[in-house]
Amino acid sequence: MELRHLRYFRAVAEELHFGRAAHRLHIAQPPLSQQIRQLEREIGADLFVRTTRSVELTPAGRAFLPRVVGILDEVDRAAAQTRRIGDGVEGQLVIGCVGSATYSLLPRLVRVLGEVLPGVDVSVRGEMLAPAQLSALKAGEIDLALLRPPVADPDITTETLRRDRLLIALPADHVLAGRDVVPVGELRDVDFISHAGRGRSRMSALITEMCLAEGFSPRIRHEVEETSTLVTMVAAGLGVAVVPEPTAALGVRGVVYRPVSTRRAAIDLLVAVRNGDTSPLIANALAIVRANAGGTDLATANSTG
Repeated sequence: MELRHLRYFRAVAEELHFGRAAHRLHIAQPPLSQQIRQLEREIGADLFVRTTRSVELTPAGRAFLPRVVGILDEVDRAAAQTRRIGDGVEGQLVIGCVGSATYSLLPRLVRVLGEVLPGVDVSVRGEMLAPAQLSALKAGEIDLALLRPPVADPDITTETLRRDRLLIALPADHVLAGRDVVPVGELRDVDFISHAGRGRSRMSALITEMCLAEGFSPRIRHEVEETSTLVTMVAAGLGVAVVPEPTAALGVRGVVYRPVSTRRAAIDLLVAVRNGDTSPLIANALAIVRANAGGTDLATANSTG
């Protein structure tokens, strides 16, 4: 028994006329009649009562019809879903994201993904440090990573999405809050709040590089995992922080942002995928990421939150 036999049976059962069924199936009537006979022999029961004037279903045929309809409809649904997955418009997508992009790029990105790819179930793992994202990406726990450089892993492909200016996040009443630009050298005697160090945070390493270039080591008093916690601690007056500009999108009251004067005044935002990932869904998602990574819904750099 083949699917075509079931499709032939369904057409005849619904039309109750071999001629109309043959026309619907785009085949000649004699081969259709032969195929129905073959199906009846294989099943071992007559499915139709045929007269010169009419065609009717037998009790066996009436019992067979809803099962056949269910089978054929399920096959059609499976084929349609497979095509959608093959076209990259259905499936599951997990995105990992660094803290600064979590609060700026990610809301718009998820919204656009939902509009353009409504059949894709998008989930997000925000506030992920770069090493954690790379491990999750290689383990297949996330599909796309939005992170900061450097990435030196032969199993990972990266692409630069944009370059974010670096800012100093200061308590609103800090002595340096009145400056238009804050030279790194002015931060020699201040307390820093940083993302967790020990090699796990790109921003932590960047702060150290910036300060060492000015001849001093940063006085890091607090280390945190999440960008939202970092900015909240700045607002509480516990120190200052070097952050990418999109962090200002958090809009925490009591914090001001000032450009930092340094030889390295910006940091890239990358998108990373596994090497050799040819999934059409990943390709579609990457195209949407590229188209939406340029602008951010930011508070101004001079905002007090």
